[in-house]
Amino acid sequence: MSSGDPRPSHPVDTHGDPLTFNVAGLLAEPPGSVREYAVDGVDVDLSEDELVLTRPVSGRVRLLRTNRGLVVESDLNTALAGECARCLRPTETEVQIELAEEVLPTIDLASGLPVTLEEGEDPETPRLTDHHELELRPLVAEAISLQEPIAPLCEPGCPGLCEECGERLSPGHSHGDGPIDPRFEALRAFRAEAGEGEDE
Repeated sequence: MSSGDPRPSHPVDTHGDPLTFNVAGLLAEPPGSVREYAVDGVDVDLSEDELVLTRPVSGRVRLLRTNRGLVVESDLNTALAGECARCLRPTETEVQIELAEEVLPTIDLASGLPVTLEEGEDPETPRLTDHHELELRPLVAEAISLQEPIAPLCEPGCPGLCEECGERLSPGHSHGDGPIDPRFEALRAFRAEAGEGEDE
């Protein structure tokens, strides 16, 4: 999305869902017409995917009128909370949401009649509502969920946890003569038994 686009930016309607856009006016314009919207500090619920944002969604959305409907482009950003796969410390993963989706109308603006699927058209293509509204929230939520890291790290060289005491192996780590966490004592015994079995 070009930051130098001379067309004016349209603010999001703060009285409703800031990720829902009424595009009836844009649909009435010729192909090639554009609307741009600023998105600032929007929360997205990802509880169904057991994900939590550490920063609300912000950025820009660009809508391009085509001869069929709209092309939705976004340059949005946020961050996901997580847990380090090595030391279990909290992590924050930056997420860029770069959508490029075609969205088609469900109701013809001129006639008010339902728009039927053309032969061979993908039924999963996103659609506007019956009131000519673009509901961007589901597309944004899906895009964020798809970027969930499999094994996030708190830092690239995270040393992980000490097998004896369970503390993070930070520089100068030492547990001296202190008591060993019984959970890690059991783990150490298990590893020793496993090693003896391999020698037999």
